[in-house]
Amino acid sequence: MGIEIEDKFDVPSEYAIPDLSGLGDVVGPRSYQLVALYYDTPDLRLAARGVTLRRRRGGADPGWHLKLPKAKGVRQEIVLPLTRSTKVVPGELAELVRAYTRGADLEVVAELETKRSITVLRDGDSELVEIADDRVKGTVYGDDRPTIVRWREVEAELLEGGGEKTLAKVGKRLRKAGATPSEAASKLAKLLEPAPLPTAPTEAGTAGEIVVAYLAGQVSALLSQDPRVRRAEDDAVHQMRVAARRMRSALKAFKTVVVDTEHVQDELRWLGAVLGEARDLEVIRARFAKLLAKLPPELVSGPVQARLGADLHEREQEAYERIKDALSGERYYALLNALDELISSPNLGKAAAKPAQERLTAIAATNWDRVTKAYDTAQAIDDPERREIAMHDVRKAAKRARYTAEALEPAIGGNMGRLAKLSEDIQEILGTHQDGVVAQETLAKEAESARQAGEDTFTYGVLVGIERSTAERAHAEFPNVWEKTLTAVRKVL
Repeated sequence: MGIEIEDKFDVPSEYAIPDLSGLGDVVGPRSYQLVALYYDTPDLRLAARGVTLRRRRGGADPGWHLKLPKAKGVRQEIVLPLTRSTKVVPGELAELVRAYTRGADLEVVAELETKRSITVLRDGDSELVEIADDRVKGTVYGDDRPTIVRWREVEAELLEGGGEKTLAKVGKRLRKAGATPSEAASKLAKLLEPAPLPTAPTEAGTAGEIVVAYLAGQVSALLSQDPRVRRAEDDAVHQMRVAARRMRSALKAFKTVVVDTEHVQDELRWLGAVLGEARDLEVIRARFAKLLAKLPPELVSGPVQARLGADLHEREQEAYERIKDALSGERYYALLNALDELISSPNLGKAAAKPAQERLTAIAATNWDRVTKAYDTAQAIDDPERREIAMHDVRKAAKRARYTAEALEPAIGGNMGRLAKLSEDIQEILGTHQDGVVAQETLAKEAESARQAGEDTFTYGVLVGIERSTAERAHAEFPNVWEKTLTAVRKVL
């Protein structure tokens, strides 16, 4: 797997690569002949989402290449060795694009023959930037006769030893010589013209436009994490779960803007629960590892590290297998289809046509009111145990208020960023308390298993004491945080 940082340029057929001296030692050019077959569904679902799947021969990196959509300026590329078959996509790569194919077959949709000339900028033994000058012949396959298109383009890719400033300087010289930044995300995007993703018929400046655009962004975020979750990459489950939670929260908060979304909300809750098991185990395993690392050696007795490390990790891997099963099932595909429909043809309520600033600010205030009402309800309960349960509703309300304000801040600005931060403060301190309580419960279960196995349980008691202290400290600090937050929110709203 690799991360690409590159700039693409369109150039005329007579274009000459400019002098790059002064930016590094110029090595090359070297020439290659590349032949790539591109795979997609018949209706080009991968191309529509900016995903590229190809089998390439020739050059320095022959093999199967899967390029996922660019996020924050970089594209993730996964490479596998060439296989003999040109008809069957390797199972690992087919699995990684399931969120896009949703059960549809992958087939060859295009072929690219590229005459590539490579120039590399070096600094001693370090390679800085690679400049690829490509003359391309593209063939599109379909029901009719193949269509052939020819063009020329230049790519400047940042290499391991380089920096983005050097890449920017290369790009400046290429543009000065007549290159123009390419609007196409890839050669395939330039060759194929997939139908654009449908967009909702909302009016500019309305609440409907802002809300639907936010939901579309979260759908893209969820899809971008799907391949990473299947590969069990770091933080991927968390990010995918957050996208699902943000969408569900937005659909609840903006229920007068986009209406009749109860079924989608239920399915997003299901997806969050599927992802939650592995995520919770991942978090608590890391939590215990950190605590154990801080303990003096004389306080660590018995195989506690194995039980709280390897055992929890094994359970985490089992949870990942259940995630993969869920992400390859019809229920998940149905949810993705429902989300696509939601952002392309939403059922808009009367509030959708109202000016965004006026209507959405009022919704943000209403969601904060839910936090204060939940708090008042909890404090009116005499029984401490029941009150503790009710405070969990305060945390959930604060999270929803935070997500709502975060959704609105880029579009309507104002005090939404501040409101989001204040809501997050409440969410976090209640979360610190709740996490400490859950950790104590987990430790108690693990200690019982250790006791039954005849193991020393002393260290479990030490850890329970630490977690209890953490939870009690957060509980004691909460009233002061609450009062300060109320005062700040009054100024914001």
